[in-house]
Amino acid sequence: MRRGVLVFIIINVVIIGLLVRSVYTLLTLLVEDASADAIPRDEIPSVNASIPDDRPLVIPKIIHQTYKTENIPEIWREPQRSCIELHPDYEYKLWTDEKAREFIAKEYPWFLETFDNYPYPIQRADSIRYFVLSHYGGVYLDLDDGCKRRLDPLLTYNAWVRRTKPTGISNDAMGSVPGHPFFLRVIESLQSYDRSWFLPYITIMASTGPLFLSVIWKQYMGSPESEGAGRVRILMPEEYNSHPWSFFTHHKGDSWHGRDAQLIFWMAKNWIFLTILGFVLAGVVGFGMWYLYGRLLSYGQYRYQRLRASTGISPPLSKRRALRIVPTFLRRISSSSSIASDEELGRKEEGYFD
Repeated sequence: MRRGVLVFIIINVVIIGLLVRSVYTLLTLLVEDASADAIPRDEIPSVNASIPDDRPLVIPKIIHQTYKTENIPEIWREPQRSCIELHPDYEYKLWTDEKAREFIAKEYPWFLETFDNYPYPIQRADSIRYFVLSHYGGVYLDLDDGCKRRLDPLLTYNAWVRRTKPTGISNDAMGSVPGHPFFLRVIESLQSYDRSWFLPYITIMASTGPLFLSVIWKQYMGSPESEGAGRVRILMPEEYNSHPWSFFTHHKGDSWHGRDAQLIFWMAKNWIFLTILGFVLAGVVGFGMWYLYGRLLSYGQYRYQRLRASTGISPPLSKRRALRIVPTFLRRISSSSSIASDEELGRKEEGYFD
């Protein structure tokens, strides 16, 4: 194989390898079905059945929800009421913006600056739910999630999250014991994922939202902490709200999605087309790089022929030597001093062939 071709292939393999490494966790999420940790249907009692004695409730009986103020919009009062009325023996905590900030300032002051500097309110609403679950334990529910049945069966697991489509987990319904290692890792990772991306939707999803949570979950699954009491169980879609025995009802939400989200959703629907387009663009870029390499090589050979004619030097010319002529010439034409003659250039470049 010619040396130039080999160098070109190695450079492209390195670039592709670095790109794959940077998104490896996201790629593995595409094939993760969460079946190994799924809560099976036979572990969920019928709606009116009591929990067997050998299944203690380990998660505290607390329901956490968040909103800007105490004034819940009318559209969410019914789902909120359904959860409160079905669980009169549960403590109910509504985390307003004011209460959430006071809690962070008192219990987690190291995070207060990050919390205050989030550019989007939904990022504070996302992050506070991880902190209160880690601190108090209990169940977190979005206000647009109503309760169809008591949540007691879900309190028998040390931690659980909801599977979402097309991949990963969601942060709209979660449960945990206090200090669970998964949620400890989540809150400890928030600052390192506090990055601003070009689109608000991606910024939110990747810094505090479901994509962020899914990445941490996927990384956590391979750690020793995920065994035994540290295991995170997965509530699958059928048990979430698809069947009569499911736990929740889902209502219309006050979406924080902007116009950029429409673009993301379009991309999700047309991922096959975009994948093919990506390969085509990669091929065009690769061909462009190869064409540029060839042009530089040809130009080096052209300069060499001129040097031979003006200086009389005639050593063998390799591709490497031909390419080394190019930067010397570029430095020459960019110099603010007067341009030397070809004979002077030949004397300077003659050293390349010694």
